[in-house]
Formats: sequence, C-alpha cells, structure tokens
Amino acid sequence: MEAIESLIDFVLHIDQHLEYFINTYGYWVYAILFLIVFVETGVVVMPFLPGDSLLFAAGMLAAQQNDLNVWIVIGLLLIAAISGDSLNYSIGQKFGMKVTRIKIFGKQFVQQEHIDKTHSFYEKYGSKTIVIARFVPIVRTLAPFVAGIGRMSYKTFITYNILGAILWVVGVTLVGYFLGNIPIIKDNFSKVVIGIIIISLLPIVYEIIKEKYFNKEKAA
Repeated sequence: MEAIESLIDFVLHIDQHLEYFINTYGYWVYAILFLIVFVETGVVVMPFLPGDSLLFAAGMLAAQQNDLNVWIVIGLLLIAAISGDSLNYSIGQKFGMKVTRIKIFGKQFVQQEHIDKTHSFYEKYGSKTIVIARFVPIVRTLAPFVAGIGRMSYKTFITYNILGAILWVVGVTLVGYFLGNIPIIKDNFSKVVIGIIIISLLPIVYEIIKEKYFNKEKAA
C-alpha cells in the first residue's frame, strides 16, 4: 500500500521530483529520464510508470531550467521510446504470455483484461495500434508485447514504432515546453497531470462503453 501511495505521489508531483533530481544529480537527470521511459515502454510488467506526465513535466522544466535542454531531452527520450518498444516486442516474440505471470511486490501487474483490451485495439486499428497506443497508459506498454506474440512483421512494427515515438515524445514534450510556464498550469500541475491521465484514458473508456452498450444493441 505504501508503495502505491508513493507511486501516486511521484506521478502527481512529478514536476517537483524532477526538479529535485535536477538540483541533486545535475546532468544525470537525463539518464533518469531515459531509464524511466525505456522501462515503461520496454518492460511489460512496468505499465504503471509515468509516461505522458513525465514528458510534459520534462518539457515544462526545460523551459524554466537552463541546465535542462529540451532538444537533448527529446533526442534521448526518442531513443528510449523506440528501443523500449523494440525490447518489448522481442520479449513478446521470445517468451510470450509466460512473462505476464511475473509478480512484483506479490502482485501480478499485467492483468488478462489489459491483454484482452490491447487485442481489441489491434482488431480495430491493426498495425496503427503501435502509434495510437503511445497515448494510452497500460496499452502503451502492452501493445509492442502483444505485437511480438502475434509475430507482426518487424519491418511493419519498427515503422509504426518510430512514427509513434516521434508523435508522442516530440508532441507531449513540446506541449509541456510551451505551456508549462503559464501560471495557471504551473501552479496547478497535479490537476494538469490528472487531466492528462483522464484524456489519455478516454479511448479505453470509449471502447468499454461501445462494447458494453452499443454492441449489445446491435446484437439484439
């Protein structure tokens, strides 16, 4: 329970934590950012790590801090996102569903319902899921893994992997860079993070509502 509370605090106040990392570790903060994005996208049992909020916060702090360069951040996180997805694809291709049984702190973080939801994304969007999933928590981590299990052509996968990484990393980081200094956003960052999480979850909510109500009406 304490670990979950710490994680929630880290996500909601990630701007403060990143600022602490910058002041404490200096340029090592680039390695910390790289590692978080790489693990979140590359290790199937780590879908709970911050993604969108981390990119937004990094962009925001780059606009405020002279020792955090936004273009270095974008370059490194592009490499982290692309290589992370590629690792996850390889894990799915080599080990399949065995990996989902791994438990952390006694809990199985990868739930079957999350796998099923990712499969439904593939059924609807096909290979484009790799791009769309970049903006959807949990699905972002599972999509390349499921692509590996399904033996998606690596040429197709890497194409959408790179495209999705560019849209996600560059887009979200620059939004944080250009909007982060606006007082109402800067002073209410935790609310902004909640808003980002809610917006990013809307595709999943829509799919659940559609499957539960509209598909039933058609079947009837």
